[in-house]
Amino acid sequence: MNSPATPESRLRRVLFCTDFSESADAAFDYALDAVVRRPGAALHLLHVVHEADAQFWRSYLAEVEDVEQQGRQIIERKIRDTYLNRVPIGVALQIEVRDGPGAETILAFAAEIQADLVVIGRHGHGRLSKTLFGGVAEKIVRKARCPVLVVPLEYATKTEPAA
Repeated sequence: MNSPATPESRLRRVLFCTDFSESADAAFDYALDAVVRRPGAALHLLHVVHEADAQFWRSYLAEVEDVEQQGRQIIERKIRDTYLNRVPIGVALQIEVRDGPGAETILAFAAEIQADLVVIGRHGHGRLSKTLFGGVAEKIVRKARCPVLVVPLEYATKTEPAA
């Protein structure tokens, strides 16, 4: 019996968004899996520095020389230490750090790179978690022009029962 041909995947540009939280770190595995399974696909890693935070630190630390460069170096080190060692050789990876409002910046970048999939983590339940990240995830799901995979932390960290 012949099995039907597997349709060619449209996932060529996968956008992974991180806020360096535990849920984002767990969601990274899903973004990486999507790219590894599709030869020729590229992984775009985006970290958004919330505009209000960026402005606060710039004004508060204006007298510190190269504060913006130092901040970028810290972010780059965090990306390297958290994600880069998990990316297999041969996987195309682009890293971008932008300032701005979370959801709007993510949506603009997704449109700019013509993302075929956006992968984001989601914190737990409850009002506080929705305020911190759920609102961003919700906006992205509602307004993105491509599929969005939202990975709940509870699911990503769940262990399978022993057989």
